[in-house]
Amino acid sequence: MRSPDRHDHDTAHDHTADAPARHEHRHTHSHSVSSDADRRWLGAALALLVGFMAVEVVVGISAGSLALITDAGHMLTDAASIALALIAIRLAARPAHGGYTYGLKRAEILSAQANGITLLLLTIYFLYEGIRRLITPPEVEGGLVLITALVGIVINLAATWCIRRADRSSLNVEGAYQHILGDLFAFIATAVAGAVIWSTGFARADAIAALVVAVLMLRAGWGLVRASGRIFLEAAPADVDPEAVGGELARVASVVEVHDLHIWEITSGQPALSAHVLVEPGADCHAVRTTIAAVLRDAHDIDHVTVQVDHAGAPSEIRDPHCSQAHGGVFRAGEA
Repeated sequence: MRSPDRHDHDTAHDHTADAPARHEHRHTHSHSVSSDADRRWLGAALALLVGFMAVEVVVGISAGSLALITDAGHMLTDAASIALALIAIRLAARPAHGGYTYGLKRAEILSAQANGITLLLLTIYFLYEGIRRLITPPEVEGGLVLITALVGIVINLAATWCIRRADRSSLNVEGAYQHILGDLFAFIATAVAGAVIWSTGFARADAIAALVVAVLMLRAGWGLVRASGRIFLEAAPADVDPEAVGGELARVASVVEVHDLHIWEITSGQPALSAHVLVEPGADCHAVRTTIAAVLRDAHDIDHVTVQVDHAGAPSEIRDPHCSQAHGGVFRAGEA
C-alpha cells in the first residue's frame, strides 16, 4: 500500500487501482472532552441513579403509586443505558484490527439503538397500565409520592448535569442523556400528581402522570431508534445533502464529472465520503484530489475521504451505464 502523500506523475492517467490507497485521510475529528472524562461523568450519573432507584422501588410499592414505579422502571433503563454507554465507549476506543477495519466504533450506535428500543417497549407497558389505572384507580398516598418525586427531581438534575459534561455529539452519550432528561420530566409530572392527590384526593392524577411519562418516553425512544437506524442503513448525515455536495465537487476547477458518490457515517459525528471523479485531460489529479479533500473538510466537516481521480476518456472511465443511477447519480461541471 502506498503512502497517502505519494503521487506518481508518470502514472497520472491511470489511478484506478491505487487511488483508494492514496486517498486523503485528515482525521481532525475530536471530542470536546476525552473518553476518560466521558466515563467519569457517566459513572457519576450511574451511581446517583442506581442508589435512588432502589429507594424509589420500595417507596413506590409502599405508596401504591404507579407513577413512582413507572419512574423507577425508567430509572432502570437510565442505569442500563449508561452502563451500555460505558461499555460502548470502551469498545469504540479499541484500534482497528483484523476484519474490523473501522474498529468497533459502531458499538456506540448499537448501544443507542438498544436504549431507544427499551424506551419504546416500556412505553407500551406503561400506556397499558396507565389506562387500566385510569379506569380503576387504586389508593395512592399522595404525600409520600410528592416527597419522593421532589427528591427524584434533585437526583435527576445532578445526573443530567453530569451527562451534560460528557460529549453529547456522540449518539451513544446522547441516548443516555435523553433517558435522564425524560426521567427528570417524569419526576416533575409525578410530583405534580402527588401534590394533587395529597391536596384533593384525586387518585387518577397518578395514572395521568404515568401516561405523560409514557408519551415522553415514546418521543425519546423513537428519536434514538430513527437516528441509529439511519447510521446502520448508511444514510447520509441528517445535515448533509448529497446532491448539494455532488454539485459543489463538480464545480472544483478541472473537474468534468463526479459519480459513484457515497456519504455515510461510520459512527455518530464521523461522516465519510467516497467518489469517482473525472478531470480534464492533462489536469493534475493529485492537486484536484487535495482540493476536493479541503472543500469537504472546510465546508462539510467530512475528514474521512476516499476519492478516485481519473482523466476523462481514460480506459478506467468506462463503466456500466446504469451504475451512476444505482450509486448516487452523476454530477457534471456544466450542470452543477
